[in-house]
Amino acid sequence: MSAPTPFSPASRPLTPNEARVLATLMEKARTVPDSYPMSLNGLLTGCNQKTSREPVMQLSDARAQEALDALKLLSLAFESSGNRTTRWEHNFQRGVGVPEQSAVLLGLLMLRGPQTAGELRINAERWYRFADISSVEAFLDELQERSAEKGGPLVVQLPRAPGAREQRWAHLLCGPVDASSASVHATGGSAMGAAALQARVEVLEFEVASLRTTVQRLCSELGISPDSTPMSPPGQE
Repeated sequence: MSAPTPFSPASRPLTPNEARVLATLMEKARTVPDSYPMSLNGLLTGCNQKTSREPVMQLSDARAQEALDALKLLSLAFESSGNRTTRWEHNFQRGVGVPEQSAVLLGLLMLRGPQTAGELRINAERWYRFADISSVEAFLDELQERSAEKGGPLVVQLPRAPGAREQRWAHLLCGPVDASSASVHATGGSAMGAAALQARVEVLEFEVASLRTTVQRLCSELGISPDSTPMSPPGQE
């Protein structure tokens, strides 16, 4: 009996909703094993998290269930039996035909968007502990050079974004990646981060100025110079 053909995004790419549902199952299986397999409600909460997600999504029950049904047909997810509430598990490694380390990297890329090898190593801590960045890069290279017989490449290294020190990687499970769009998104994200930092600096500067004004007023009321340092309390010379 021949082995089943691994999932290939070249023939049937995942939709963004399917990728988010699948990657959330993969994440929760490792980070909260007590809650795994997952109910639809638990899965929905994980899919719609505001942290560790890029982009942030707001899936409905119907959309998540639709994605689960599609993943089941692709043999990438399946229902668990023996529970009153239907629970779901992923079948990513076997369905795609990749080792554990590669599955971890692909799951993180689906959840968090394009990342550098260093970022992937840090973000993978709760999933799998890579020895060093070189080992992460080795698995990424393997995924990028995957043969057509195995389903074709599953990641791509993006061009270096303006001002970036390292190149980022993106998954191909949802089909080809628009490198120019990804670069613009990365630049926009950096600009937003810089703007947020500048806003925070301005707030701190305002608070410092307010404190300085308060100190000067108190010193004026006490008849002392803001620069003077009391040597000892009154009456204790």
